[in-house]
Amino acid sequence: MKIKILEEPKLEFANGTHICPKAGIETLGVYDKNDQFRQNELRLGIVGRGEGVDLLDLWLARCQDGIEAKESKYSNLFRGFGGFTQHYGVFSIFLYGSALTRTIQKSEINKTLKIASREERIISCVNLYFEQIRFLAEHRPVDVIICVIPNDMFDALTKMKEKSNSEDYNVDIEDNSIIPNSLEHNFRRMLKAKTMHLGKPLQLVLEKSLLFEKNNKGQQDAATRAWNFCTALYYKGNKTIPWRLVEEAHKPKTCYIGIGFYKSRDNETISTSLAQVFDEFGHGVILRGSPVQLDKQDRRPYMNELQSFDLLMNALNEYDHALMQMPARVVIHKSSNFRKEEIDGFTSAIENKGIRLKDFVTILESKIKLYSYDQYPPIRGTLLSLTENKAILYTKGAVNFYKTYPGMYVPSPLEIRAYEHDSSLEDLCKEILGLTKMNWNNTQFDGRYPITLECSRKVGEIMKYISPTEKPQVSYSFYM
Repeated sequence: MKIKILEEPKLEFANGTHICPKAGIETLGVYDKNDQFRQNELRLGIVGRGEGVDLLDLWLARCQDGIEAKESKYSNLFRGFGGFTQHYGVFSIFLYGSALTRTIQKSEINKTLKIASREERIISCVNLYFEQIRFLAEHRPVDVIICVIPNDMFDALTKMKEKSNSEDYNVDIEDNSIIPNSLEHNFRRMLKAKTMHLGKPLQLVLEKSLLFEKNNKGQQDAATRAWNFCTALYYKGNKTIPWRLVEEAHKPKTCYIGIGFYKSRDNETISTSLAQVFDEFGHGVILRGSPVQLDKQDRRPYMNELQSFDLLMNALNEYDHALMQMPARVVIHKSSNFRKEEIDGFTSAIENKGIRLKDFVTILESKIKLYSYDQYPPIRGTLLSLTENKAILYTKGAVNFYKTYPGMYVPSPLEIRAYEHDSSLEDLCKEILGLTKMNWNNTQFDGRYPITLECSRKVGEIMKYISPTEKPQVSYSFYM
């Protein structure tokens, strides 16, 4: 066994590199600043009741003007937001107004909230928003549509489970409870699935998260919320990336693939496979596979050899279509162990495409923890190599750039298992650490999971609401 601290991966921006997304955007500009196809005006469609629309207008104006940092002795931890402007950072502006806004009447909202059945109540609210979203998508030149959710509607549709770092801006409209012999009903997932064919990404916002109060319990500081909100809108509306991993000239062109599974809405045991395909820069596409089996012992889903072959062949064809070349190397991430049938199917597909290098990696929660003599937990990037094929990696931990540990709870590391692998275990862990910084839904410095698997969970949540006969969107922006 040996312990090593991996260097914090660098990100590339328009005019240089930095380890921090916020500092990089602020001082070096978004990576795609000089892209000739990039939009420097983001047209925002808005749907909500009158009060919510007014709150959003004020918040957008505040984001454009800039927001001061929260007072702290850790200057890098709480960075002020300099504004969403054509002359700074993102080099873009928001365009919004009455012509791009659809207001939902209070009486309509109140009517839906009086429906006794929770399932019917959710469906009614989804339809209420869908009609206005469809109008904007079909009749207005919008890039992304913001849905402002009233607080009483949120209360009526959920169990009041709110998180500070959610897939949308301080909004976690989640209720995973399923009544026996019934379907799961989830407002956010259902709305995103129902509107997906319209081709406009959505951003959901709670009215109460738009308020300006300081020290609002349970919420991030205003500048951090602005960073996350604006970065998500920039990615969703622009369809380009604000940063990417630094390209290493000596490394072969690599295709990263995350394999995931999701259950049907009735929570039956049948699961469906997913593939998230990313190139080394972070550009990605989403692919849906076929229903799979469950292991009789551990009840985990797995693919047979033919399913594994077909899914990877489709993924590599999409990569070829996007980049007009095959990768020299394929890395597959899973959150469960690789079975022989899967390894054989994946290997056959890789050999069929003439690809020489491959790495199959399982990423799991670890029961092993390390303890530091310092007042903080182990440093992010701490790597404990157990064997040639197994290691413990801290993707959360103390961060030297912050001079503190930015989390609230004791961090748990990940267990990394390498199966078929041409790369060293340390190199595979370096890649995983880098891929934890590739979630453009926020500017978080230290994601827990690589984007290959982080994307898998969010895609599966919404994919279960999309009919098997409907072709889902391939961009991650429609699921985040």
